[in-house]
Amino acid sequence: MFKEIKGILTRSHATIWQDVVGGTALMVGLVAVLYLPVVF
Repeated sequence: MFKEIKGILTRSHATIWQDVVGGTALMVGLVAVLYLPVVF
């Protein structure tokens, strides 16, 4: 199983960073939307 995960990570190294950035952007957007009613 470790070899499979390592293989996946080595093959998709460039897209992993894009996924991390996209997930972070989604979480920041979610937190912003949840705190938006508190501001007004």
